[in-house]
Amino acid sequence: MSESKQRGNRVAFVTLGCKLNFSETSAIAREFMEHGYQKVKSTEQADIYVINTCSVTEHADKKCRNAIRKLHKLNSNAIIAVTGCYAQLNPQELLDIEGVDLVLGADQKSNLYIKVSELKRAEDSKGLVHTAARSFSCAISEVETIFPAYSSDDRTRSFLKVQDGCDYHCSYCTIPLARGKSRNHTIDFLVKEACQIAAKGIKEIVLTGVNTGDFGKTTGESFPDLLGALANVEGIERIRVSSIEPNLLTDKVIDLIASNPKFLPHFHIPLQSGSDKILAAMKRRYNRELFLDRLQAIRNKIPHAFIGVDVIVGFPGESDQDFADSHDFLNSLEPSFLHVFPYSKRANTPAAAYDNQVKDSVKNERVAILTRLSERLHEKFVDENKGRTEEVLFESTIKGGKMFGYTRNYIRVERPYNKEQIGKIIKVTL
Repeated sequence: MSESKQRGNRVAFVTLGCKLNFSETSAIAREFMEHGYQKVKSTEQADIYVINTCSVTEHADKKCRNAIRKLHKLNSNAIIAVTGCYAQLNPQELLDIEGVDLVLGADQKSNLYIKVSELKRAEDSKGLVHTAARSFSCAISEVETIFPAYSSDDRTRSFLKVQDGCDYHCSYCTIPLARGKSRNHTIDFLVKEACQIAAKGIKEIVLTGVNTGDFGKTTGESFPDLLGALANVEGIERIRVSSIEPNLLTDKVIDLIASNPKFLPHFHIPLQSGSDKILAAMKRRYNRELFLDRLQAIRNKIPHAFIGVDVIVGFPGESDQDFADSHDFLNSLEPSFLHVFPYSKRANTPAAAYDNQVKDSVKNERVAILTRLSERLHEKFVDENKGRTEEVLFESTIKGGKMFGYTRNYIRVERPYNKEQIGKIIKVTL
């Protein structure tokens, strides 16, 4: 090892995957900045890089590996710390990548600042430059704790983590292995966090979790109870539910959202397949009939609601007829948008061993078909809203002299940039 002057205090963050990860990264970043660190962009030279990973697909794993190599190339002397789902599931695989110093599982996210600081002090005291040989990993254990988190990087909205983990064990999913059992903080704790968000001038919160509607498992409370409490937080004018399982989207939840203007008419509901045969093989907890019933319940009580739907194509055993059934069902549902994913074989899941794995070329073709359907459905949804007066919360981003924001029902609106309207809710005619 060669000598070097002490490492500086520039830290950069890379977040991959879901909004839950964004909320956690923001919480980690705040701790660094509270201790005097300067946050810089991940495209800049930093002394410490923190990567919060996703592992929902092989593509997500690949993005993480590529990000590590890119950051190491940007500054080979930087400490690189990796956390998140990939770190929980395959820590050694990450440690084998040149440049990685620290791999922390899901239970150790709350200690990330401490562990990085210890490693930094050890190197600074010796006046040593980092080398690939200086790798260290905490022991990866079963996930039991819950790391509190909310994002505060955006002036207009905050992602508030209300729940973590999942008890469902769908046949294709590694999330229960990566994030543990369903658990949550108390409603009182989350209300205090929402008050902190409001004190920063942020008007909108998005409720995030692995299985958000399962809130209350560890505290004996319920998701509707949480919604009712958050609706009373002064300063918060908008509340979105990021995603909720169809079997947990009860009439009580829909009634609450329909009856209180703070709750936005925006639903993100995983379907995964429009074939009952495939849903059963996936070990999902509903069928097409229940899903259709929930969409009808929303539309009966909340006209013009945005409904986004998750779909996986190419699940093992999905025949051409199964896909056609799924396509026709989605076409008849007419959701506002489709989030389409090709099935990805994940280690230690039952589906990885299923017969009749679908070829990648077939998966890609099916993704393209549903993407075209999504574009048509979204265009139809937007057309149906033209002429309506809607409330838009404009964001601080400026591009090409324009600002943008989202209506209550999640239609993106662009207007000429007006500094006076940033962070404010403005009525516009679509």
